[in-house]
Amino acid sequence: MIPNDRSLLLGVNVDHCATLRQARYRQHPLDHGNEVEPDCVTCALLSEAAGADGITMHLREDRRHVQESDVARARREIATRLNLEMAATPEMIQYALSLRPDSVCLVPESREEVTTEGGLDLQAQTSRIREVVVAMSEAGIQTSLFIDPDPRQIELAAELESPWIELHTGAYANAYYQEGRSAELARLVAGAERAKQLGLVVNAGHGINYQNITEVCTIPHLHELNIGHSIISRALMVGISQAVTEMKNHMLPTGSSASPAS
Repeated sequence: MIPNDRSLLLGVNVDHCATLRQARYRQHPLDHGNEVEPDCVTCALLSEAAGADGITMHLREDRRHVQESDVARARREIATRLNLEMAATPEMIQYALSLRPDSVCLVPESREEVTTEGGLDLQAQTSRIREVVVAMSEAGIQTSLFIDPDPRQIELAAELESPWIELHTGAYANAYYQEGRSAELARLVAGAERAKQLGLVVNAGHGINYQNITEVCTIPHLHELNIGHSIISRALMVGISQAVTEMKNHMLPTGSSASPAS
């Protein structure tokens, strides 16, 4: 395992802040303001102030957590970068082109899942993914493909000319306390190496937490980690600012330190 020699970027996913709001206010005419809480855009702004390098939001087909008004407000108000997770559908292509986030991350989507599970199957939907990559590129929006660390998927991402990929770290996270952990980490390392050879920017996300983050940071060539559930969970205990600061500190190269967020 080869440690990274630089700090990684942290994208904070605020979907689960919206999940908490929707648990109470799903039928409410307002999705923020007055008695409606918590507000995921405020969470995003506090995350930025604590050191987040970008904000990720997933606008799902069923609108189970983040709403269109949340994304629109984030686009107007955040100071860093907005990364929109989305399904590769005509509706979402048009929405992204209208919104113009800094980047989009194409993810698989199923109404049955609690959160995104598994990476895209690029081989099964090559034409559709190519359509999104081309449309976003022409609009000046970076595209990332959320894929498993499988050599063929990585090679297809390069063939589709997606500038970024996001390696799905869920299998590794699920195996963290099991015998398969080393093998899953090795898959991620090999996937990152292959992606680098093909000229892809390598991000990673899903299931990354305060326990496994140190080992995740040994994956070479990483540019950004997208983390949501663990940070929001920690924020329930210590507040979002401290939760983000702690995660950023875990991501620093060995021997480095960061000042606490003000």
